[in-house]
Amino acid sequence: MRLILASASAGRLGVLRAAGIDPVVHVSEVDEDALAATLAGATPAELVTALASAKAEAVATKIVGEYPDAVIVGCDSMLHIGGELVGKPGYAEAVVRRWQAMAGRTGELLTGHAVVRLERGIRIASTSGVQTTVIRFGSPSPEEIEAYVNSAEPLHVAGGFTLDGRGGWFVEGIDGDPSSVIGISLPLTRRLLSELGTAVVSLWS
Repeated sequence: MRLILASASAGRLGVLRAAGIDPVVHVSEVDEDALAATLAGATPAELVTALASAKAEAVATKIVGEYPDAVIVGCDSMLHIGGELVGKPGYAEAVVRRWQAMAGRTGELLTGHAVVRLERGIRIASTSGVQTTVIRFGSPSPEEIEAYVNSAEPLHVAGGFTLDGRGGWFVEGIDGDPSSVIGISLPLTRRLLSELGTAVVSLWS
């Protein structure tokens, strides 16, 4: 049984490796923006869970021949703050605006998780869930925001910040699961794997 990570996220890969699992990485290539556009009425939790499920299901279809016995894990993270749900900023100006808006405030980082199990090349089960963690942001100076933007780190991460990188300097604290903020909740993933009959310890390297 192999764990397949349906994500290009270095943060998620790092969390799993540090926790004893060396997953096979298979990027889903799901068009997240197009899918999100079809889910306009979804709650934040429903949206991130739907995106995670789409990624896991897409990869399950692709790898079934190569890995007939596998659990595929898909995740998607977004920041809910000030009534707005935001994903990856994508470009520098958006990061600056995002940090100007969230400095000194509190938001919720939601990470949707989905797991698909393959057995002998057959998709036998799937499950999903969401982990929410409260983030208390600091108030970086304009110079600090500019330096952070120039590092390129916040451009392609949910909410325009990291907990385990340079962004950690500007996070005052969290209430909840730190691994979920990095991109994949270890406690929730363990529970979802268990629901599908897979003990996480059986996947340790």
